[in-house]
Amino acid sequence: MLLLAAAVVPVSDRAQAAEPVRILAFGDSLTAGYGLPQEDGFVPQLQQALDKMGRRAQVINGGVSGDTTAGGVARLDWMLADRPDIVILELGANDALRGLPPEEARRNLETIIQRIKDTGAEILLAGMLAPRNMGEDYADAFDAIYPDLAAAHQLELYPFFLEGVATRPELNQGDGIHPTREGVAVIVEGIMPQLARLLDNAS
Repeated sequence: MLLLAAAVVPVSDRAQAAEPVRILAFGDSLTAGYGLPQEDGFVPQLQQALDKMGRRAQVINGGVSGDTTAGGVARLDWMLADRPDIVILELGANDALRGLPPEEARRNLETIIQRIKDTGAEILLAGMLAPRNMGEDYADAFDAIYPDLAAAHQLELYPFFLEGVATRPELNQGDGIHPTREGVAVIVEGIMPQLARLLDNAS
């Protein structure tokens, strides 16, 4: 009887059960892999790390160089058409570099978070820190955005996407902003514990 029951399970249901978890890396040049060969960027290295761990996951590159949180709002629906199960949200660095008001970045990120949550996808929020030359008041207001939103929406938070990489010349390209292949590897290793928790929940 058990064999018979298994035999009548629709093929589409079995195929759906075997589908990998879709992870959308939604961000700016740090996600897109600016200045690096295609295979050395964040998305390819994250995919390789997941493959080595035996995780059935497909990482989608939703990074656009130069994008701000406002740009993210504008293109989010198009990216969500891929129906991701998990979204790594990495936006805000360009807002800070341009000195855009922190309250606008907060509002845009909250809009993005709510739209993603409405789809049922889980979110890993990747935090960013403002350049210190923007002044203490600006930095305090901007830096607080990510922990505040993570707490309000009960999200997994990776506090600083460039943790262990920022200010280390050997891990950054000549512009001092974008990581090298080795720098990306540090980011992937650092973010993996939070991502693994979300993958466990999604599987």
